[in-house]
Amino acid sequence: MKNLNSIDELLTRSVAEVIDRKHLESQLNSGNKLRVKLGIDPTGARLHLGHAVVLRILRRFQDLGHNAVLIIGDTTALIGDPSGKNETRPALTPKDIEKNFETYEKQALKILDKKKLEIRWQSEWFKKFNLIDVIREASKISAGWITSHETFRNRLKAGQPLALHELLYPLVQAYDSVAVKADVELGGLDQKFNLLTGRELMRAHDLQPQDIVLADYLIGTDGQKMGKSLNNFVALEEEPFEMFGKLMSVNDDLILTYFEFATTISMDEIQKIEKELKDGANPRDIKKRLAEEIVALYHSKNQASKAASEWEKVFSNKEKPSNIQEMKLPSMPPKSTYEDLLVLLKLVSSKSEAKRLIEQGGVKINDVLLTEINKPLKLSETNLIQVGKRKFVKVK
Repeated sequence: MKNLNSIDELLTRSVAEVIDRKHLESQLNSGNKLRVKLGIDPTGARLHLGHAVVLRILRRFQDLGHNAVLIIGDTTALIGDPSGKNETRPALTPKDIEKNFETYEKQALKILDKKKLEIRWQSEWFKKFNLIDVIREASKISAGWITSHETFRNRLKAGQPLALHELLYPLVQAYDSVAVKADVELGGLDQKFNLLTGRELMRAHDLQPQDIVLADYLIGTDGQKMGKSLNNFVALEEEPFEMFGKLMSVNDDLILTYFEFATTISMDEIQKIEKELKDGANPRDIKKRLAEEIVALYHSKNQASKAASEWEKVFSNKEKPSNIQEMKLPSMPPKSTYEDLLVLLKLVSSKSEAKRLIEQGGVKINDVLLTEINKPLKLSETNLIQVGKRKFVKVK
């Protein structure tokens, strides 16, 4: 019999909901090895700590001896997941999908145990499908069930476009569970309907419906759900100093959540940290420990220690970083502005972001605050550029 404390932590730590919990607890206590499925659509190449929440739940299943099955959604990515979207998502091309997955596995393996990981591509089974197969599977799920999806209901009610292929997305994802005979499927809260559809389709195939574990959301550095579109994320491949700095900017009331969702520290230890905070410990000191823990997970303890020292130097002692990147730039077109330079240096993603940062007092040139929008660029007078509190570049 498995350790009950381990099973309880598995089903509660960073978990929002479990369906069907009693059945899953029985399965976990039976000693049987379960097939635990997680599907990912390679819609982007960078994973962040929000993605890592569900990956860590999957790792905990692995640590208890269960088989992790990672499904690469090279078919669903061609549709585009409509969950929570008010418009049709552009479909990715096979080339986009292949490119995005190039680094995806490498990042996921920072968390998962490769020896206990089975990677499957949807195209393994869907490339054998013809129209008759699609019709046959579609006949097993009612139109009423599919249109009960909150996203679809809201879009229809608002008179927004809803393409027929989007209605197939839950069915296509659900068939993965049939194909791999999943015992458990993991996903974020926004995937609840798709995972429930998996249970419905498995019943139609006379299979035991999969149990479901839904991961909770991780809040980003701006107080909203972490996501790439909001630029409030901490990427798994973030440089140590940048990662440390972003984590130090997390709201104090999220410290314990980050310890639970983003570290491997035991829940007993997290309870001790909670008591320290209640007893008056400085949140800044606790947050430094949090940042070091997370940087060490994705880099090393040595890198984490260096990042902490560097952060103290820059933010507490108001000194410049020890190692500032130097860049030699080609000549720029006439009438270029400082916004153009920031984009070229990849210090910002767009000119609009550059303008916003300048307006907010977030850009310095040679230690002097840049306050003028569309100011003509004078490279001969530009050496040190600082964007925000952590980004420094020397222009040669």
